[in-house]
Amino acid sequence: MQLLKAALSQLLALAGVWLALRGWPGVFDPRWAPLLQAAGAALLSRLLRQPLWWLPIHLSFFPAVLFAISLQLPAWAYLGAGLLMALVFWGTVGGDVPLFLSSPAVAAALQQIAVQERAESFIDLGAGVASVAAPLAAAMPDLQITALERAPLPYLLARWRCRNLTNAVVAGGSFWDCDLGRFDLVFAFLSPAVMPRLGRKLAREMRAGSLFVSSSFPLPGWPLSAEIRLADRRGTRLYCYRIGDQRCQANAGLPG
Repeated sequence: MQLLKAALSQLLALAGVWLALRGWPGVFDPRWAPLLQAAGAALLSRLLRQPLWWLPIHLSFFPAVLFAISLQLPAWAYLGAGLLMALVFWGTVGGDVPLFLSSPAVAAALQQIAVQERAESFIDLGAGVASVAAPLAAAMPDLQITALERAPLPYLLARWRCRNLTNAVVAGGSFWDCDLGRFDLVFAFLSPAVMPRLGRKLAREMRAGSLFVSSSFPLPGWPLSAEIRLADRRGTRLYCYRIGDQRCQANAGLPG
């Protein structure tokens, strides 16, 4: 759905600029057309209620296309670049979740949390290139780690990084199809767009007493067990939720 909204925003903005140039010749300088199209696409994306992280994509897409055309590269170069982007940002192409990479500070904080929780099993929902799973598995050999990643290229990189870590399993596919009930500690660095639906899944599947940690994006309406502020470049915040609180079930829309 998000990809359809993005395409619609780009096409409508392009059509609007073309009609303006045709209908009022001399009023608009054609040299401003790329910037007008980019601004129009960004505005339309907000009207269509796309997540905020789409804004830089809309603002840069059409100018980047024109720049790429001006380079006059062979056709295979453009095809290769498009395929590479699709392999890396497969979640975005699929609709909702872009590729976000966690900092080393996040992995270090999760190690402390896992120790405090005495966790035996951990899962990363959308592991990217295993920026959390690999260092965590290396530091905690007794912790059984599952890293889920469906984008092809990050998945392969994650598999390579975890190749010698016997306590880490890198799996493909969607985390929506994974049963979270067998994990003591669940981590996600996803997108605001999926957090309400994810909250309902957590309330249905996770065991009472287990812990969910979200990087950067809170669960709407859920009571926090703890909030951890990290001193990394992004000033990352980790939102921690203890499963089993009746308020969690109520805010997820589930019976108590």
